Amino acid sequence: MKKLSAFSLRFVLSLFLLFAGLTAGGIADTGWMSAQAQTMPDSAEAPKAQEATQSSVVQPNLATQQKTVVEDLRKQIEEINKALDKSKHNDEALANIKVKLEAIFKKLLDAGVAFRPRLGEINSRLEQIGPPPAEGKPAESEIVATERARLTGEKAEINTVLGFTEDASVQTSQLIEKIGAMRRDLFTQTLSQRVDINTALVTEVINAAGYETKTFYYLLKSWWDFTLYPNLSTLLGVLAIAVFPALLIHLSARRWLADLYERDPLEEKPSYLSRLSVAFWSTVIPSLAIVVFLGLVYGLLQRFNLLRPDVGQLLAALFSLFCVVLFIYRLARGVLSPDMPNWRLLPIAPKPAHILIWLLTAAAITQSIEYFLEILNGVMSSPLSLTVAKSVIGTAMVGALLLAIAFLKPIQNPKTGELREWPKLTKIILILLGLIPICAAVLGYIGLARFVAQQIVVTGAFIVTMYLGFLTARAITHEKAFANTSLGRKLRDKFNANDATLDQLGLAAGIFINLIVLLIGVPLVLMQFGFQWSEMISGFIRLMTSFQIGSFSISLLSILTGILLFILGYFVTGLFQNWLDGSVMARGRVDPGVRNSIKTVVGYVGLALSGLLGISAAGINLSSLALVAGGLSLGIGFGLQNIVSNFVSGLILLAERPLKVGDWVQTGTVSGFVKKISVRATEVETFQRETIIVPNSTLINDNVGNWTHRNKLGRSDLQILIGYRTDVRKIQAMLFEIAKETPLVLKNPEPMVFLINMTELVSSNMMMRFEIRIFLADITSALGVRNELQFTIVERFAEKGISVMPLPSPIVYPEPHVNSEEET
Repeated sequence: MKKLSAFSLRFVLSLFLLFAGLTAGGIADTGWMSAQAQTMPDSAEAPKAQEATQSSVVQPNLATQQKTVVEDLRKQIEEINKALDKSKHNDEALANIKVKLEAIFKKLLDAGVAFRPRLGEINSRLEQIGPPPAEGKPAESEIVATERARLTGEKAEINTVLGFTEDASVQTSQLIEKIGAMRRDLFTQTLSQRVDINTALVTEVINAAGYETKTFYYLLKSWWDFTLYPNLSTLLGVLAIAVFPALLIHLSARRWLADLYERDPLEEKPSYLSRLSVAFWSTVIPSLAIVVFLGLVYGLLQRFNLLRPDVGQLLAALFSLFCVVLFIYRLARGVLSPDMPNWRLLPIAPKPAHILIWLLTAAAITQSIEYFLEILNGVMSSPLSLTVAKSVIGTAMVGALLLAIAFLKPIQNPKTGELREWPKLTKIILILLGLIPICAAVLGYIGLARFVAQQIVVTGAFIVTMYLGFLTARAITHEKAFANTSLGRKLRDKFNANDATLDQLGLAAGIFINLIVLLIGVPLVLMQFGFQWSEMISGFIRLMTSFQIGSFSISLLSILTGILLFILGYFVTGLFQNWLDGSVMARGRVDPGVRNSIKTVVGYVGLALSGLLGISAAGINLSSLALVAGGLSLGIGFGLQNIVSNFVSGLILLAERPLKVGDWVQTGTVSGFVKKISVRATEVETFQRETIIVPNSTLINDNVGNWTHRNKLGRSDLQILIGYRTDVRKIQAMLFEIAKETPLVLKNPEPMVFLINMTELVSSNMMMRFEIRIFLADITSALGVRNELQFTIVERFAEKGISVMPLPSPIVYPEPHVNSEEET
């Protein structure tokens, strides 16, 4: 026993020494501790020496590492600055340089931020060591002085690197601003530059056109002879590979989305949503298939080295031309629908609709050919006269086509069939849009004319398509709109989905369509105004990863990740609840009340964990939430108890759902239907259409009757008085038969008739009180059912000569749409 006690004492003492050694940063070894005690200074500098020793643990030389990074970035900045003048006339090259500079600027900021932890650590160590001793004071130990000198030197080196980093950041910022000014000047110069148009220009154009045509022919011929013809099998393979995904898109759309973009000729009056959907998707899906095909052809030709640089530019321009023309043609047919007027979105007569489609397509072809010739002139270094001539002709033709559209009579009177012109304002706008490029081209402002024509044709088509997409999204979110679509009907038939679920799916579909339209349409529109693809991608990445609002840094990608993780956690919690309840506790024959409690607690815990996971993934600092919680608790202590109580009660109501919107509830003197549940109060509409605002804490703390909590099944009672000398069994049988025959009265459970009192005294007559109890599938229809039941009782008893006496006082029952009623 003594040995055991001694062993226990030694064991506890060893644990104590081990703990003390670990907390002090040492090692629990008595020999080491005794040696350390002998060599430890006796002065007050011992703690400083120990801290200095700890800080001298091997640290990577951060200043040296970052200095190398900063020097490399500064070299890149110098190279970009030297090459900047070579790209001053190329907007795309300037945009790419700007993107590179922005990436360098971000790296410089990261390099500066990387020093902050180390600088904080150095300053903290220097404060712990303290300043050097003054003259006349005892000298400090050598290890402390050495450590102070080392830290001071490292701090000076870091400050030097920070100075270089700040200089490079300022230089980068100035270059970015310079590029922005150069791009603005280039855009302004392009629009404002004027070219003299005279007869000499015409002669020069005629001569240059013939030479350029021959040169273009020999260019294509050489490409075919030396590149394509020897690799003809590879070219055919490329076409076969590219056509497969395009056909997959087309056939899949016909198989699964046929109702969305194919018109049904047998449907006489399609809904507005159906017309919008067909116009939108009949434009997007075929255009997408062609874009995929041509994009794959171009990419594979480059991959197999079948494209020369000059031919590659021309082929890309030609593919773009074809895609734009097809897109505008499909869009015009989708909106106007000349062959099926019942599917059109605009009140345009069939014949003018055909003319309008071809005018719009001709404008698109003209603008696309002008763009292709612009690329061709750049590849072949054509003379300026040829570039000016093709721009004048192209923009003038676009303006002429717009004027032809303006003077068209497309609108048909539905009663008389007479055609009339566009509305006055629309006609004026079309005339102005047609005259601007013509006048600009004739006056020599070729850049302005081309810019206006491009915006009218291409940007106009994109904006119209986006508008159709937004209209489709808004229409599909209307109540029961998605449920009436073919997809909604299929979901209802296959998954037995109710209208509420389909409306929620319609809302989700509307949001998804809006996002798709924005993600695709906005970049296409911005590209027409001079924005380059590279800078839009860079801006999108910055928007999704991190952007500043004041001193706050927000990451949309982190927020979306947090939301997705919360939704995933929520669904996983639900699945775990169902598995725990149905597979574990049900087989263990756990009491239903206990099962419900455990399931509820698991749901709350899962929801809380999902919320914490989502908040952490979103990048929200939980310490800031702690500060907010502290402020709220202080506010609660100063008089917000009721508000917080109602708020928490509202959360409980929304989570547990003891009552929901549409339920018939009764609390205190309030009886009616729940119309809205918010976090502070619940709106209850009485049967006189009066809205009562009930605090949520009242619904949680007081007794609340819910007639339709689980379902609408309920019982309604009716009492009548019969003369004392009447055959009781006969009365009971008649009442039972009448109750069974009354519409809406359930057969199971069947009605019940009770004789509840035989001594009622009415006008000195002895009466018997009968009570009929009927069960209804919908308790809210009790008033009408009891009314019909009373009429039938009076009629049947009158036939048999049985008198039915009124009750001496009214019996009040809470009923939908009324407050009380007198039973007879």
